[in-house]
Amino acid sequence: MEMAYRERWKAEIAAMQRVLAGFAMKEGRKWGKPTYTVDGKNIVIMQGFKEYFGLGFFQGALLKDPKKVLVQLGHVHAGRVMKFTRAKDIMAKAATIKAYVREAIAVEKAGLRMKPKRTSDFPVPEELSERFRRDSGFKRAFGALTPGRQRSYLYHFAAAKQSATRRARIERAMPAIFEGRGFLERR
Repeated sequence: MEMAYRERWKAEIAAMQRVLAGFAMKEGRKWGKPTYTVDGKNIVIMQGFKEYFGLGFFQGALLKDPKKVLVQLGHVHAGRVMKFTRAKDIMAKAATIKAYVREAIAVEKAGLRMKPKRTSDFPVPEELSERFRRDSGFKRAFGALTPGRQRSYLYHFAAAKQSATRRARIERAMPAIFEGRGFLERR
């Protein structure tokens, strides 16, 4: 599979390749996207989206980010993205990009990693605790899920702003939880 919107971001891809050319990184393709590695370890990946072109840092959360240019997308734990909309923005920020990539390489060579989140780090919404008190079978079924599945449900339930929505999400999720499936798993 090729990078989404490859044609749209052709100039940006070329500009970023020029910026990254001086580094002792190996360019390859992973997930259909240009990916740069050092000693087989992922450092950065180019990503084309509908609204922007991004340079993704696999361990971006560990970078100092003095210019405040790294963005967290979705629920990702360690990855961060630098966003661009034009090739000339990439060239104008070449020094910043290079500084961040140098730091990302140093982080990788030092073997630094984000400490994994434990399930206990996620708050249990009151609506879920209430449901557990009323239904011990449901509490057992939830407890039997893998930690990752538990976290995905806790995140999904807690993301609702209103109590009624949290209760509705819990009700809708119950059949899948009893079957041992995760939040995004299909039958």
